[in-house]
Amino acid sequence: MSDTEQAMLIIATGENPEDWRSALRAAAPDLPIYVLGENFDPATIRWALVWKPPHGYLAKLPNLNAIFSMAAGVDHIFADPDLPLGIPVVKLVHEVTRQQHRDYVLHAVIHHHRDMMLFDIRQKERRWAFVRPAMNFQRSVGLMGAGPLGLFVAEALVGLGFPVRVWSRSPKEIAGAESFHGAEQLSEFAAGSDILVAMLPRTPATTGMLNADLFATLPQGAAVVNIGRGDHMDEDALLAALNRGHLSGATLDVMRQEPPPADHPFWAHPNIRLTPHIASEPNPWATAQSVLSNISRMRSGLAPEPLGNRSAGY
Repeated sequence: MSDTEQAMLIIATGENPEDWRSALRAAAPDLPIYVLGENFDPATIRWALVWKPPHGYLAKLPNLNAIFSMAAGVDHIFADPDLPLGIPVVKLVHEVTRQQHRDYVLHAVIHHHRDMMLFDIRQKERRWAFVRPAMNFQRSVGLMGAGPLGLFVAEALVGLGFPVRVWSRSPKEIAGAESFHGAEQLSEFAAGSDILVAMLPRTPATTGMLNADLFATLPQGAAVVNIGRGDHMDEDALLAALNRGHLSGATLDVMRQEPPPADHPFWAHPNIRLTPHIASEPNPWATAQSVLSNISRMRSGLAPEPLGNRSAGY
């Protein structure tokens, strides 16, 4: 089969597809690349690089070999009720992606660990007041989510001397960290997490998981960081836990509605830091490297990696 019979299709809903096409062409100039809306023969498409593809469209590509996500999450692909069976769905987990997630989490953890939110408030009040900093080994960090990104972040936190606890849906062995799994161990995990970091995928089971019961189980003065999905968070419950002083602060990179409305209470809350979904931004160059590496693997008879799990939804 010639290269001209193995074309790539880019579907980039709400994004500029030319950024990705340029990066792919620079690395693989002989690979035919089309963008949704252009004229092409659907039978020539072997690979699809997608972000929020229209439901039912991928099923119209009869010779599709793999579907690549433009981001680490693949729930936007599995949401398609007509997604063809048996086609690998591949997550984007490049070194750049891992580094961006790690750096965001480390910044947020240290921000809460060193009471920077308190000092932000005191600066606005023009107060020069000392607070003795806790040592890293005195502040435990609980990670919810033990996928490739979560494990990379856990390793970095262990390297900084934080006691690290990791909760996941199924049992995991994680070097240097305490491991917890399943609903039966969630409360035990939360009770020992001074800084809770949520890196969960979007599934029916994780929706609303950051709720009043979980917040009440966290230690007094705990902080919450969410870089997973906005619909994991019960925003009213978070606001109540902050306002009564049980939680000391929150860093949120995701919201239920993005951007939140101008009158949303999180905008002006002194103990909440909002960022506009930038923990990791898909990088066209990194995406091209990941996609082409996996195409090479498949042409050699190997499976692409890492794969999304259709039954789990992520």
